[in-house]
Amino acid sequence: MKPFTIIKTENEDLEKQVSNLVSVFMTKRILAFVLVCFTFSIAANAQDLPIGNGKKYTLGEIKVTGSTRYNESTVVSFTRLKKGEEIYIPGQRLSNVIKKLWDLDMFSDIEFYITNVKDGVADLELVITDIPKLSEVRIQGIKKKKDKEELIEENKLRTGVNVTENLITNTKNYIENKYKKDGYFNAKVAINTVEVKDTTNNNMVNMVVNIDTGDKVKISNIDIIGNKQISDAKLKRAMKNTKQKRFYRFWKRSKFNREDYQKDKQNLVNKLKENGFRDARIISDSLITVDENNIALDIKVEEGNKYYIGNIDFVGNTVYTDDFLHRALGIKKGDTYNGVLMNERIEDPEDPNATNISTIYRNNGYLFSSFNLVETNVYNDTIDFELRITEGKEAYFDEIRVVGNNRTKDHVIYRNLLTKPGQKYNQQDVVSTVRELGSLGFFDAEQLSPEFIDPDPQTGTLSLEYNVVEAGASQIELQGGYGGGGFIGTLGLSFNNFSIAGIFDKDAYKPVPMGDGQSLSLRAQASTFYQTYSLSFIEPWLGGRKPVQLSTSFSYTRQFLYDYRSRKPDRTKSFDILGVSVGFGKRLTEPDPYLQISHAVGFQRYDLNNYNTGLFTYGDGFSNNLTYTLGITRDNTRYNPIFPIGGSVFSITAKFTPPYSLWNGVDYNDLQNQSEFQLKDDDGNFIDNSGNRVLPENAVGDQSKIDQEKYKWLEFYKVKFKGDWYTTLANFGENKNLVLRTNVEYGFLGAYNQDRGIPPFERFYLGGDGLGSYSLDGRETIRLRGYPNQSLIPLDRTSLSQASNEDGATIYNKYSLELRFPITLKPSASIYALTFLEGGASYDNFRDFNPFQLNRSAGAGLRIFMPAFGLLGIDFGYGFDPIPGQSGANGWETHFIIGQQF
Repeated sequence: MKPFTIIKTENEDLEKQVSNLVSVFMTKRILAFVLVCFTFSIAANAQDLPIGNGKKYTLGEIKVTGSTRYNESTVVSFTRLKKGEEIYIPGQRLSNVIKKLWDLDMFSDIEFYITNVKDGVADLELVITDIPKLSEVRIQGIKKKKDKEELIEENKLRTGVNVTENLITNTKNYIENKYKKDGYFNAKVAINTVEVKDTTNNNMVNMVVNIDTGDKVKISNIDIIGNKQISDAKLKRAMKNTKQKRFYRFWKRSKFNREDYQKDKQNLVNKLKENGFRDARIISDSLITVDENNIALDIKVEEGNKYYIGNIDFVGNTVYTDDFLHRALGIKKGDTYNGVLMNERIEDPEDPNATNISTIYRNNGYLFSSFNLVETNVYNDTIDFELRITEGKEAYFDEIRVVGNNRTKDHVIYRNLLTKPGQKYNQQDVVSTVRELGSLGFFDAEQLSPEFIDPDPQTGTLSLEYNVVEAGASQIELQGGYGGGGFIGTLGLSFNNFSIAGIFDKDAYKPVPMGDGQSLSLRAQASTFYQTYSLSFIEPWLGGRKPVQLSTSFSYTRQFLYDYRSRKPDRTKSFDILGVSVGFGKRLTEPDPYLQISHAVGFQRYDLNNYNTGLFTYGDGFSNNLTYTLGITRDNTRYNPIFPIGGSVFSITAKFTPPYSLWNGVDYNDLQNQSEFQLKDDDGNFIDNSGNRVLPENAVGDQSKIDQEKYKWLEFYKVKFKGDWYTTLANFGENKNLVLRTNVEYGFLGAYNQDRGIPPFERFYLGGDGLGSYSLDGRETIRLRGYPNQSLIPLDRTSLSQASNEDGATIYNKYSLELRFPITLKPSASIYALTFLEGGASYDNFRDFNPFQLNRSAGAGLRIFMPAFGLLGIDFGYGFDPIPGQSGANGWETHFIIGQQF
């Protein structure tokens, strides 16, 4: 056979691309191939011309060989070449056939050979090789399996895809750029393919991706040249993500990233413009390689002249007056020119909550308004401006839609929307709706996104679509910690998107009926000293029309007296508590929509069986506790309830019992002088404290009977205040906010009748992780890290000794600063780190109260929120002050928490 290569094109280094070619897909490609052939058949059969010394032959046999999955007759028909026709070899006709075959992107090699020539008849052989397909990928050079899987997925390196040169090049470039963005400026990627020796399919290859990340390239120095009025330090601070190496730098690393650098160059120019230098620009910048791991940046700037604000005129405004717009702009004649601030005061797309002229218009329906700031005159160092306003038509909502909810029922979402069909557009309503949906806890707050559909400036209409992503609304609570002398364990189930209407629908159990926005919680808590069981149900929209919340709860507790000598519970001495409560809460609209008021009525029955402690003077008896609680809360935190980045939460609660002593006619100051409350022996004779018989006038009071009378129905009032502020101190990119949480708390327990006194229930216990103690007599445990649980109790002022930790306190105050930074806020798990400073104290009365005499602590911790388990956390706190009654700093304490507040 005499070979004569007409056109020979080989991709010798050809390797990979993806495309799952199963038999059905192959058939589609063949059909597509046929269609393409028809489209170029006219060109293929056009007048043939010789190329070079091409000669005319009559076509004889055409044979197809090589590594291909296509049928020979099919390929020959694709070429449109027919036996017996005349053709130049080499010639234009044959060249066009090969070009069209290449354009199909189905072959890695295409060659024509003359196999025989006799009497002017030439036999041809078409040798083709199909593009190889990917069998498997092996990534070398990185250790984490997750990172390897992400690279394979991001580059679509799936089994069966076509391995083309383009695929290899794109994959190589993608991986190198990905690592360069992370600071691995010298990252190199090499990709090889290895043929798979398989008798069933001999056109498969394995891909081997070798990654050499190298070390992260750091910025050793940033040199800014040409600035005279603004210091280097200020300009470098303006470069938020491009920092030079410093030993103290923790939050912002000094790795080099080209994209960040380009943005930071603009930030640097903006900093100059903020200080009056309107014409500031970067003349040149250079990247200098110091060594393999370090670079230096030289940036040459030109400040230009400093300018000041002249006259500012408004044109086109009919809705608002010039005076009003001047006040809204907040920039007056004579101010230093600040182009960045001026644009933000007019319109700031980055912050939908910002107060500026644009939001004023758009909160009043003018969605289609536009603003154009024009310099009308520049003289000396002063610039006059004209803000040209196109107000447009008022916009109204045509249709409001919610998409993405596959579990939560539509009515649960729509009742929380502040935007309604036919309503005038209000930007603040859209922003507040996103916040409302995020606070429900049913959706991923980070992925909530409103989208305008078909906005029409001519008719003034638009539709709005809220895209939601369902998040886990059910939780398993596993809580553990040490408190009150023993280990406390909790097991609970919380269904926060429950549907009580589906309890009789067997098809709704997945695993429980869901979707109506109700909450159902079952909880069991136990230690060696007590067991408690509770059930609660919340309906946030009673009746379905207004946000009136109904909450009900039932609980039962049995606890045993703790023997501090044996460190074991005495099961012959028990204290039973039965509780039930019903509450109503309502969201207010005035003075703002963030207020909520709540009312609750509760009843607890306390039964003591041989339960003698310092807290109770009677060991056998009972107490009833009927209370009314009024609460007012204002919550405007945004946006993620797990990790708020702004806003505040304030709450004040007041808990009251009826003032029974006003009408029951009992003189509590004289009980010890009444016969039924005096000490008597078994025969009914009066006795003294030693058991000796005495005359009635010398009888002494039986304190257990007196206290039983006092506490038969508890009488007290209790007031608490709590405030939390969230402030974003710095932003380091998407979902990377450094947030300061500031917290203050105060609590006071008082009595209506001083002769009756404050009961031994409902007291405050300060210190530790805040987990509930084994005595559930209405007490409140207040978290103060760096100290043991419930250890910060008042001193006995008469003896200056430590009071019993059973006594609790009637007053407490607490202050906290907490710095938070998110590690990840993904739906599957939200994780953030924190550091804290705290201080607090508790007291028996206002005479001893001193808000500045605090037990101080500091430390760090970590929080992990997973939808299925709630919040997990650990804190390491150092107590700087001694526990009351002891000397020396308390030192380090470790607090492990589950299910605590955020």
